[in-house]
Amino acid sequence: MSAPAIPQDAPPRTGARVHVQKLGTALSNMVMPNIAAFIAWGLITALFIEQGWLQGIFAELRDPDGWVAKIGGWGAYDGAGIVGPMITYLLPILIGYTGGRMIHGNRGAVVGAIATIGVVTGADVPMFLGAMIMGPLGGWCMKKLDALWEGKIRPGFEMLVDNFSAGILGMILAIFGFFGIGPIVSAFTRLAGNAVDFLVENNLLPLTSILIEPAKVLFLNNAINHGVLTPLGTTQALETGKSILFLLEANPGPGLGLLLAYMVFGRGIARASAPGAAIIQFFGGIHEIYFPYVLMKPKLIIATILGGMTGVFINVLFGSGLRAPAAPGSIIAVYAQTASDSYLGVTLSVFGAAAVSFVVASLLLKTDKATDDPDLAAATAEMESLKGKKSSVSSALAGQGGVATATRPISTIVFACDAGMGSSAMGASVLRRKIQKAGFGDIKVTNSAISNLSDTYDLVVSHRDLTDRARQKTPSAAHVSVEDFMSSPRYDEIVEQLEQTNGGGAAPAAAAEESAAEESAGDSDVLALESIVLNGTAKNAADAITEAGELLVAAGAVESAYVDAMHERERSISTYMGNGLAIPHGTNEAKDTIRRTGLSFVRYTEPIDWNGKPAEFVVGIAGAGKDHMALLTQIAGVFLKADDVARLREAKSVEEVKAILTSGEK
Repeated sequence: MSAPAIPQDAPPRTGARVHVQKLGTALSNMVMPNIAAFIAWGLITALFIEQGWLQGIFAELRDPDGWVAKIGGWGAYDGAGIVGPMITYLLPILIGYTGGRMIHGNRGAVVGAIATIGVVTGADVPMFLGAMIMGPLGGWCMKKLDALWEGKIRPGFEMLVDNFSAGILGMILAIFGFFGIGPIVSAFTRLAGNAVDFLVENNLLPLTSILIEPAKVLFLNNAINHGVLTPLGTTQALETGKSILFLLEANPGPGLGLLLAYMVFGRGIARASAPGAAIIQFFGGIHEIYFPYVLMKPKLIIATILGGMTGVFINVLFGSGLRAPAAPGSIIAVYAQTASDSYLGVTLSVFGAAAVSFVVASLLLKTDKATDDPDLAAATAEMESLKGKKSSVSSALAGQGGVATATRPISTIVFACDAGMGSSAMGASVLRRKIQKAGFGDIKVTNSAISNLSDTYDLVVSHRDLTDRARQKTPSAAHVSVEDFMSSPRYDEIVEQLEQTNGGGAAPAAAAEESAAEESAGDSDVLALESIVLNGTAKNAADAITEAGELLVAAGAVESAYVDAMHERERSISTYMGNGLAIPHGTNEAKDTIRRTGLSFVRYTEPIDWNGKPAEFVVGIAGAGKDHMALLTQIAGVFLKADDVARLREAKSVEEVKAILTSGEK
């Protein structure tokens, strides 16, 4: 039985959807690193505001001089206490700082924070949404400004130019935020508040679930929850001691009901993994774990919408709410923030939402005419693609990190990348070693460009951003997505899967001889001493790619156009391999600009920010055929061992570097 193929009638990913998911991911990535600050603020709010827990215990301290009153501060925006300054200044500035850092590292973060203070002081509501605008804007402007004089500043003046340029830009953006963005966002917030008031007055608040539940799956929930609902809910909570708005998105009931339906009426891996997912979602508050179950069968979004509407309706009926946001959306966090008079309503809203979601999802699953088991691994990969990064909980869904789609013995594995030149070769080398050491030497592990794939492989390993393309070429294969090519935990999971599907066994001599012959065939002269640089001068990834590419040009291995293709390759898929190593190389279309196989090596004293990861070593690759594969295999062996990486870091000569690189584990 072959692995489940991707449905031929699956809707294509439209440009609009891609743009929406990228926006949602970016907004989510600004909030998630700062959740601890939201929790701290929420706990302080629940304890010390006028209707907080401690007010009931220390009633005699309600006078303005009492310590409970001083910490809470009546009126969050008058600067009194801790509650007001945290939500007015701390939380938005943290979001702006994070947004700027996402775009342009620490310099972008500082300018993003300065820009954010402009919108914070220019508005009369918490500026979460303004911070989500000004933070990335500050980082982007700083990045563009730095690019104008990159490499043109005279030695000794770098610090002066860097500091003054960031300070002046920050000043301009702060003023722009104060007079421009702040009033606009304030007006938008007031408009949203009026819309919410209209929905409340006309008993239409449950309709918000029609927007919120689909937005969750697109990772827009943080933008809606913390950008709009939290500021509105905070104002309401300071007046009445609670707000229903804090529960519109955070209610764990709809997701719980969906997962319970899969436990009863689901099939295959989806049914088996649903109980663990339900525990993580309900008690851990990680709602994203149920997103793949929706992506498998998009019609199930109806269940979560109706469940969400039920929860909101019950809260409206009972007049219940939370004192502060429940972050993350765990039942524990929800009860921690529940107002003292709202426990019954909140409890009924959670379990009522779960009940309705369960009934509707059960009906849809039971009447589903599909006969094949749903591809949970594919849905999980799609969810990670929407999120833009590896999910910390995705391995709980498919059991073996997405490898569980393999239901037959595996004999051929291909590691696929865009050009089939560097990333796939090194990844295949690492995976081949692990498989052979586990006694599966009869399994053939190769690498290929995605454009050259045919549907003849049992298992395809690819970068997470390329998995969708690989599936189109090899729909009958099992697919595994990785991000860290050098030390991905998925490699060990593949070995475990082989033990299940293939059983144990020793590596045949022929396979071992083939591997040895492949590695011994390598020509280390493809890495000339002149192409090794011990102290690179680049300050960012783009310049490092140029530096490695120009070494290949100087060695006569490639034409100058190949360097442009290296940059084009990096724009589509990162060539960071892990363990401090990046291996930039050209696109598949640029192979006609390669004159001969060649490698270059550049070491950097200060690690370069390579899409958020530190790169100390950059190996430029130009592969005209297969004659560079053996050397790449040796280099992979070096970077798998911490001692060899330390030796590279301390090497004093280019000869020593070459000796280390060409003596990788055989």
